[in-house]
Amino acid sequence: LIPALVYILIFNYLPMAGIAIAFKDYNIFAGNNPIDAILKSNWVGLKHFSKLFSSPDFARIFRNTLVISVYRLLFVFPLPIITAIMLNEILSVPFKRTIQTIIYLPHFLSWAVVSGIFLSLLGSTGLVNQFINSLGGQSINFLSSKKWFRSVLIVTDAWKSVGWGSIVYLAAITSVDPQLYEAATIDGAGKIRQLMSVTIPGIAPTVIMMLILRIGRILDAGFEQIFVMYNSIVYEVADIIGTYVYREGLGRMNFSYGTAVGLFNSVVALILVLSSNWFSKRLTDRSIW
Repeated sequence: LIPALVYILIFNYLPMAGIAIAFKDYNIFAGNNPIDAILKSNWVGLKHFSKLFSSPDFARIFRNTLVISVYRLLFVFPLPIITAIMLNEILSVPFKRTIQTIIYLPHFLSWAVVSGIFLSLLGSTGLVNQFINSLGGQSINFLSSKKWFRSVLIVTDAWKSVGWGSIVYLAAITSVDPQLYEAATIDGAGKIRQLMSVTIPGIAPTVIMMLILRIGRILDAGFEQIFVMYNSIVYEVADIIGTYVYREGLGRMNFSYGTAVGLFNSVVALILVLSSNWFSKRLTDRSIW
Protein backbone atom coordinates (compact mmCIF):
# COMPACT_ATOMS: atom_id res chain seq x y z
CA LEU A 1 0.00 0.00 0.00
CA ILE A 2 2.94 2.36 0.56
CA PRO A 3 3.31 3.61 -3.08
CA ALA A 4 -0.44 4.33 -3.30
CA LEU A 5 -0.48 6.06 0.09
CA VAL A 6 2.53 8.20 -0.83
CA TYR A 7 0.87 9.14 -4.13
CA ILE A 8 -2.36 10.17 -2.37
CA LEU A 9 -0.43 12.09 0.27
CA ILE A 10 1.58 14.08 -2.29
CA PHE A 11 -1.13 14.76 -4.87
CA ASN A 12 -4.32 14.81 -2.78
CA TYR A 13 -3.52 15.90 0.77
CA LEU A 14 -0.48 18.19 0.59
CA PRO A 15 -2.09 20.45 -2.07
CA MET A 16 -4.95 21.10 0.37
CA ALA A 17 -2.74 23.76 1.96
CA GLY A 18 -3.39 25.80 -1.17
CA ILE A 19 -7.04 26.19 -0.11
CA ALA A 20 -5.83 29.22 1.86
CA ILE A 21 -5.51 31.05 -1.47
CA ALA A 22 -9.32 31.21 -1.64
CA PHE A 23 -9.33 33.42 1.46
CA LYS A 24 -6.46 35.68 0.40
CA ASP A 25 -5.61 38.14 -2.37
CA TYR A 26 -2.89 35.84 -3.64
CA ASN A 27 0.10 37.58 -5.18
CA ILE A 28 2.61 35.17 -6.66
CA PHE A 29 5.35 37.80 -6.36
CA ALA A 30 4.73 38.51 -2.66
CA GLY A 31 7.29 35.93 -1.52
CA ASN A 32 10.44 34.12 -2.55
CA ASN A 33 8.49 30.99 -3.52
CA PRO A 34 4.81 30.03 -4.01
CA ILE A 35 4.39 28.87 -0.38
CA ASP A 36 6.00 32.03 0.97
CA ALA A 37 3.75 34.04 -1.36
CA ILE A 38 0.66 32.37 0.14
CA LEU A 39 1.80 33.24 3.67
CA LYS A 40 2.55 36.87 2.80
CA SER A 41 -0.57 37.56 0.73
CA ASN A 42 -3.28 39.68 2.32
CA TRP A 43 -6.14 37.88 4.08
CA VAL A 44 -9.54 38.91 2.68
CA GLY A 45 -11.85 36.30 4.22
CA LEU A 46 -14.96 35.51 2.15
CA LYS A 47 -14.43 38.29 -0.38
CA HIS A 48 -13.98 35.94 -3.35
CA PHE A 49 -16.97 33.81 -2.36
CA SER A 50 -19.14 36.93 -2.17
CA LYS A 51 -17.87 37.90 -5.60
CA LEU A 52 -18.74 34.42 -6.91
CA PHE A 53 -22.30 34.34 -5.56
CA SER A 54 -23.01 37.89 -6.74
CA SER A 55 -21.52 37.30 -10.19
CA PRO A 56 -24.02 37.26 -13.08
CA ASP A 57 -22.11 34.25 -14.46
CA PHE A 58 -22.64 32.10 -11.35
CA ALA A 59 -26.28 31.17 -12.00
CA ARG A 60 -25.46 30.24 -15.61
CA ILE A 61 -22.43 28.05 -14.91
CA PHE A 62 -24.11 26.37 -11.93
CA ARG A 63 -27.26 25.63 -13.95
CA ASN A 64 -25.25 24.29 -16.91
CA THR A 65 -23.16 22.09 -14.62
CA LEU A 66 -26.24 20.59 -12.95
CA VAL A 67 -28.16 20.09 -16.19
CA ILE A 68 -25.29 18.37 -18.01
CA SER A 69 -24.48 16.19 -14.98
CA VAL A 70 -28.11 15.16 -14.53
CA TYR A 71 -28.30 14.27 -18.24
CA ARG A 72 -25.21 12.09 -17.80
CA LEU A 73 -26.75 10.47 -14.72
CA LEU A 74 -30.04 9.71 -16.46
CA PHE A 75 -28.82 8.66 -19.90
CA VAL A 76 -25.20 7.50 -19.52
CA PHE A 77 -25.06 5.90 -16.06
CA PRO A 78 -27.51 3.02 -16.85
CA LEU A 79 -25.82 2.11 -20.16
CA PRO A 80 -22.77 0.25 -18.73
CA ILE A 81 -25.14 -1.83 -16.57
CA ILE A 82 -27.27 -2.75 -19.59
CA THR A 83 -24.14 -3.43 -21.67
CA ALA A 84 -22.67 -5.71 -18.98
CA ILE A 85 -25.91 -7.71 -18.73
CA MET A 86 -26.08 -8.11 -22.51
CA LEU A 87 -22.42 -9.16 -22.74
CA ASN A 88 -22.94 -11.69 -19.98
CA GLU A 89 -25.65 -13.38 -22.05
CA ILE A 90 -23.37 -13.95 -25.07
CA LEU A 91 -22.50 -17.64 -25.17
CA SER A 92 -19.82 -17.55 -27.87
CA VAL A 93 -16.56 -16.68 -26.09
CA PRO A 94 -14.65 -15.49 -29.25
CA PHE A 95 -17.59 -13.27 -30.28
CA LYS A 96 -17.94 -11.94 -26.73
CA ARG A 97 -14.25 -11.04 -26.52
CA THR A 98 -14.38 -9.35 -29.93
CA ILE A 99 -17.35 -7.20 -28.90
CA GLN A 100 -15.65 -6.32 -25.60
CA THR A 101 -12.46 -5.25 -27.38
CA ILE A 102 -14.38 -3.05 -29.82
CA ILE A 103 -16.41 -1.24 -27.15
CA TYR A 104 -13.39 -0.83 -24.83
CA LEU A 105 -11.24 0.90 -27.46
CA PRO A 106 -12.84 4.39 -27.30
CA HIS A 107 -11.82 4.67 -23.63
CA PHE A 108 -8.16 4.81 -24.64
CA LEU A 109 -8.68 7.75 -27.02
CA SER A 110 -8.06 11.24 -25.65
CA TRP A 111 -10.89 13.75 -25.77
CA ALA A 112 -8.90 15.71 -28.35
CA VAL A 113 -9.01 12.69 -30.69
CA VAL A 114 -12.68 12.02 -29.94
CA SER A 115 -13.46 15.67 -30.64
CA GLY A 116 -11.71 15.41 -34.00
CA ILE A 117 -13.66 12.26 -34.89
CA PHE A 118 -17.03 13.78 -34.11
CA LEU A 119 -16.08 17.05 -35.76
CA SER A 120 -15.59 15.05 -38.97
CA LEU A 121 -18.96 13.39 -38.42
CA LEU A 122 -21.06 16.30 -37.13
CA GLY A 123 -19.38 19.39 -38.61
CA SER A 124 -21.13 21.53 -41.20
CA THR A 125 -19.49 19.46 -43.96
CA GLY A 126 -19.36 16.21 -41.98
CA LEU A 127 -20.79 12.84 -42.94
CA VAL A 128 -24.02 13.34 -40.99
CA ASN A 129 -24.76 16.64 -42.71
CA GLN A 130 -23.88 15.17 -46.08
CA PHE A 131 -26.49 12.50 -45.44
CA ILE A 132 -29.04 15.13 -44.32
CA ASN A 133 -28.35 17.16 -47.47
CA SER A 134 -28.75 14.09 -49.65
CA LEU A 135 -32.27 13.73 -48.22
CA GLY A 136 -33.00 17.37 -49.05
CA GLY A 137 -32.60 18.69 -45.51
CA GLN A 138 -30.71 21.68 -44.12
CA SER A 139 -27.21 21.31 -42.65
CA ILE A 140 -26.93 21.47 -38.85
CA ASN A 141 -23.69 22.55 -37.21
CA PHE A 142 -24.16 20.38 -34.13
CA LEU A 143 -21.05 21.65 -32.32
CA SER A 144 -22.10 25.29 -32.66
CA SER A 145 -25.78 24.84 -31.94
CA LYS A 146 -27.17 25.69 -28.50
CA LYS A 147 -30.02 23.27 -29.19
CA TRP A 148 -27.84 20.27 -30.05
CA PHE A 149 -24.56 20.77 -28.18
CA ARG A 150 -25.62 19.14 -24.90
CA SER A 151 -26.95 16.13 -26.82
CA VAL A 152 -23.60 15.83 -28.58
CA LEU A 153 -21.86 15.85 -25.18
CA ILE A 154 -24.03 13.02 -23.89
CA VAL A 155 -23.65 10.89 -27.04
CA THR A 156 -19.87 11.30 -27.19
CA ASP A 157 -19.52 10.60 -23.47
CA ALA A 158 -21.58 7.42 -23.82
CA TRP A 159 -19.57 6.30 -26.87
CA LYS A 160 -16.30 6.76 -25.01
CA SER A 161 -17.17 5.48 -21.54
CA VAL A 162 -19.86 2.81 -21.74
CA GLY A 163 -17.62 -0.09 -22.74
CA TRP A 164 -15.00 0.59 -20.11
CA GLY A 165 -17.60 1.29 -17.44
CA SER A 166 -19.23 -2.09 -18.04
CA ILE A 167 -16.11 -3.89 -16.72
CA VAL A 168 -17.08 -3.16 -13.10
CA TYR A 169 -20.58 -4.58 -13.60
CA LEU A 170 -19.31 -7.62 -15.51
CA ALA A 171 -17.07 -8.40 -12.56
CA ALA A 172 -20.05 -8.00 -10.22
CA ILE A 173 -22.16 -10.35 -12.36
CA THR A 174 -19.46 -13.03 -12.41
CA SER A 175 -19.34 -12.91 -8.60
CA VAL A 176 -23.04 -13.87 -8.35
CA ASP A 177 -23.34 -17.45 -7.06
CA PRO A 178 -24.10 -19.76 -10.07
CA GLN A 179 -26.21 -21.96 -7.79
CA LEU A 180 -28.76 -19.16 -7.63
CA TYR A 181 -29.22 -19.39 -11.40
CA GLU A 182 -29.49 -23.18 -11.17
CA ALA A 183 -32.11 -22.91 -8.45
CA ALA A 184 -34.03 -20.33 -10.48
CA THR A 185 -33.90 -22.57 -13.57
CA ILE A 186 -35.21 -25.54 -11.57
CA ASP A 187 -38.05 -23.34 -10.32
CA GLY A 188 -38.95 -22.60 -13.95
CA ALA A 189 -37.57 -19.07 -14.18
CA GLY A 190 -36.78 -17.87 -17.70
CA LYS A 191 -33.99 -15.47 -18.66
CA ILE A 192 -36.02 -12.34 -17.85
CA ARG A 193 -37.06 -13.72 -14.46
CA GLN A 194 -33.46 -14.72 -13.68
CA LEU A 195 -32.34 -11.23 -14.62
CA MET A 196 -34.89 -9.56 -12.34
CA SER A 197 -34.60 -11.98 -9.39
CA VAL A 198 -30.91 -12.98 -9.44
CA THR A 199 -28.68 -10.77 -11.59
CA ILE A 200 -29.97 -7.32 -10.66
CA PRO A 201 -30.20 -8.02 -6.88
CA GLY A 202 -26.72 -9.59 -7.09
CA ILE A 203 -25.12 -6.49 -8.60
CA ALA A 204 -27.24 -3.99 -6.63
CA PRO A 205 -24.50 -3.19 -4.06
CA THR A 206 -22.07 -2.36 -6.87
CA VAL A 207 -24.66 -0.23 -8.67
CA ILE A 208 -25.44 1.70 -5.47
CA MET A 209 -21.75 2.27 -4.75
CA MET A 210 -21.13 3.59 -8.26
CA LEU A 211 -24.27 5.74 -8.08
CA ILE A 212 -23.17 7.34 -4.80
CA LEU A 213 -19.73 8.10 -6.25
CA ARG A 214 -21.35 9.53 -9.40
CA ILE A 215 -23.65 11.77 -7.37
CA GLY A 216 -20.58 13.04 -5.51
CA ARG A 217 -19.15 14.09 -8.88
CA ILE A 218 -22.33 15.75 -10.05
CA LEU A 219 -20.63 19.15 -10.24
CA ASP A 220 -17.87 17.63 -12.35
CA ALA A 221 -19.68 17.79 -15.67
CA GLY A 222 -16.67 16.72 -17.74
CA PHE A 223 -14.11 19.51 -18.02
CA GLU A 224 -11.80 17.84 -20.57
CA GLN A 225 -14.61 16.90 -22.92
CA ILE A 226 -16.30 20.29 -22.86
CA PHE A 227 -13.01 22.21 -23.01
CA VAL A 228 -11.97 20.62 -26.31
CA MET A 229 -15.43 20.65 -27.88
CA TYR A 230 -17.13 23.90 -26.90
CA ASN A 231 -16.74 27.42 -28.30
CA SER A 232 -17.93 30.91 -27.45
CA ILE A 233 -21.17 30.42 -29.40
CA VAL A 234 -22.37 27.72 -26.98
CA TYR A 235 -21.05 29.25 -23.74
CA GLU A 236 -24.63 29.91 -22.66
CA VAL A 237 -25.46 26.17 -22.53
CA ALA A 238 -22.00 24.57 -22.14
CA ASP A 239 -19.94 26.75 -19.79
CA ILE A 240 -19.57 24.80 -16.52
CA ILE A 241 -17.78 25.35 -13.21
CA GLY A 242 -14.63 23.56 -14.43
CA THR A 243 -14.21 25.64 -17.58
CA TYR A 244 -15.07 28.82 -15.66
CA VAL A 245 -12.36 28.05 -13.07
CA TYR A 246 -9.86 27.46 -15.88
CA ARG A 247 -10.66 30.73 -17.61
CA GLU A 248 -10.71 32.81 -14.43
CA GLY A 249 -7.94 31.09 -12.49
CA LEU A 250 -5.39 30.35 -15.20
CA GLY A 251 -6.55 32.36 -18.21
CA ARG A 252 -6.82 35.63 -16.28
CA MET A 253 -4.36 34.60 -13.54
CA ASN A 254 -7.02 35.30 -10.91
CA PHE A 255 -5.81 32.47 -8.70
CA SER A 256 -7.72 33.39 -5.54
CA TYR A 257 -11.08 33.62 -7.31
CA GLY A 258 -10.48 30.41 -9.23
CA THR A 259 -9.55 28.60 -5.99
CA ALA A 260 -12.71 29.90 -4.29
CA VAL A 261 -14.86 28.52 -7.12
CA GLY A 262 -13.05 25.19 -6.97
CA LEU A 263 -13.44 25.00 -3.18
CA PHE A 264 -17.17 25.68 -3.47
CA ASN A 265 -17.36 22.82 -5.99
CA SER A 266 -15.52 20.44 -3.65
CA VAL A 267 -17.62 21.29 -0.59
CA VAL A 268 -20.86 20.67 -2.51
CA ALA A 269 -19.45 17.35 -3.78
CA LEU A 270 -18.60 16.28 -0.22
CA ILE A 271 -22.10 17.15 1.00
CA LEU A 272 -23.65 15.19 -1.88
CA VAL A 273 -21.55 12.08 -1.19
CA LEU A 274 -22.35 12.11 2.54
CA SER A 275 -26.07 12.74 2.03
CA SER A 276 -26.51 10.19 -0.79
CA ASN A 277 -24.65 7.57 1.26
CA TRP A 278 -26.90 8.32 4.26
CA PHE A 279 -30.08 8.07 2.18
CA SER A 280 -28.90 4.83 0.59
CA LYS A 281 -28.18 3.32 4.00
CA ARG A 282 -31.60 4.38 5.33
CA LEU A 283 -33.61 3.25 2.30
CA THR A 284 -31.77 0.12 1.08
CA ASP A 285 -29.48 -0.76 3.99
CA ARG A 286 -26.57 -0.56 1.53
CA SER A 287 -23.86 2.09 1.51
CA ILE A 288 -20.17 2.68 0.92
CA TRP A 289 -19.46 2.84 4.66
